[in-house]
Amino acid sequence: MANNSLILIRKSRSSVMNDLQNDPKVLIALDFDAVEKALAFVETVDASKCRLKVGKELFAIGGPQLVQALIAKGFDVFLDLKYHDIPNTVAKAVQAAARMGVWMVNVHAQGGSKMMKAAKEALAEFENPPLLIAVTILTSMGTEDLIELGLDPEPKNNVLKFAKLAQSSGLDGVVCSAQEAAMLRAELGSDFCLVTPGIRPAGSAVNDQKRIMTPADAMQAGSSYLVIGRPITQSDNPNQTLDQINASLGG
Repeated sequence: MANNSLILIRKSRSSVMNDLQNDPKVLIALDFDAVEKALAFVETVDASKCRLKVGKELFAIGGPQLVQALIAKGFDVFLDLKYHDIPNTVAKAVQAAARMGVWMVNVHAQGGSKMMKAAKEALAEFENPPLLIAVTILTSMGTEDLIELGLDPEPKNNVLKFAKLAQSSGLDGVVCSAQEAAMLRAELGSDFCLVTPGIRPAGSAVNDQKRIMTPADAMQAGSSYLVIGRPITQSDNPNQTLDQINASLGG
C-alpha cells in the first residue's frame, strides 16, 4: 500500500514528483451508473498514478464486491459514503468498510463529535485502519444553500467550524474545497489531511461545482489529495490526461 504522508506547501519539483510516485495525489471519482463501465474505465489508468473514489451510486450498484475487485487490481480505494447516523450505526459502518480493505472512508461532520469519536474508536482494533475523514460543506453548495439550511452564509466559516470539530474528535482530516485549503492548513497544521473535490484542470467544464480550483493551485494551497472525476473519466485518453495532471503538480 502507498504511504499516507501529506504534501507540504511549495515543495521542490523533485520532492513533489517523488511524492507522486509513492503517494498518488489524484483520487479519480468513479461516477458511473454501471459496474461494467467502472471496470472498463479502470483498465485505462495505472494504479501507481492514482487512487479511486467510490461514491453512493456506484456502491449501491456494485457493493463490497466491486470495491474488493478494485483493490485486487492494485488500487487504493476511498469509500465516499459520508456516513451520518447515530454513533453506534456509524461505528459499525466504518468497521465494515475497514474489513473491505479500503484506504480511506468518510463520515459527515454534521453528525457531531460523539458520532465521529465513535467511528474513530471503532477502527482501533484494525492493524492498518483506513484514514477516517469528515465532510464539511459540499463544494456544490453556495451562499443561498447555506442560508436555506440556517447556517452561516459564508462557506469558509462553516468549513472551519466543522473541520475543527473533526480534528478535535480525532479524525485524520476533512473533505473541503481547495479554496479553503490554505485557511485550514494554517489553522489545523501540516499533519491534517485535506481532500479537495471541485478540482478542474484549466479549460475544463465547471459542471455542477461552484468552489473550484486547478490541480496545481490546489496543491500549492495546501490540499493533500485531489478528487477529479469527469475531466479524467470522460477524457478520450484518461491515462494521458492523468499524466498531464500529475505533471502539472511538479511545476
